[in-house]
Amino acid sequence: MKVRVDPEKCQGHTLCAMAAPDIFELSEIDGHASVANEEVPADQEAAVKEAARSCPEQAITIF
Repeated sequence: MKVRVDPEKCQGHTLCAMAAPDIFELSEIDGHASVANEEVPADQEAAVKEAARSCPEQAITIF
């Protein structure tokens, strides 16, 4: 499983990092999220799915 954050949609709500802190990194400047490594470890898949569901901007894509 892979994950990406669309930087054009992300508004810095930080919900993804609360759901999956090992996967999503937040900018110290504006709180916008990015992914350290788009390959999601098997033990983090449920957390990443929850992060995608919780994103108000639907900026997270799982593929």
